[in-house]
Amino acid sequence: MNQYTFKMLKLGMTETFEVSITDKMMSQFMDITGDSNPLHTDPLYASGFEATNGKCAVYGLLSAAFLSTLAGMYLPGKYSIIHHIDTEFVKIVHVGDKLKVSGTVKEMDERFNTIILKVAIENQNGEKVCRGKMRIGVLK
Repeated sequence: MNQYTFKMLKLGMTETFEVSITDKMMSQFMDITGDSNPLHTDPLYASGFEATNGKCAVYGLLSAAFLSTLAGMYLPGKYSIIHHIDTEFVKIVHVGDKLKVSGTVKEMDERFNTIILKVAIENQNGEKVCRGKMRIGVLK
């Protein structure tokens, strides 16, 4: 876990990590949220939609949940508190995809000890699956 304080952060700083999406993650997400939409859970149903490439779609918010990991573990890490997330889902993720989650410091506000991260999530083919911005408070 990184421990960047506000004074240690600089414009342009970037952190990245990778995670692979598993069936277990999908099952746990369904258990936690109660979302059993067949687009996510029924391969036969999902196969009827061209947009899903014939496979179940990973929950968009499961992919986006790793933005919490980005802020809480990497940038800034220990002293972070998320104030706002603005995301756009641009491509469907499937179980087995390896995601690269990255964030870059684009703005810093000394008045409130907040930063704006430009965030992106890409799949193993380098295709952007999610993009957006996060406003994060830095507690120290």
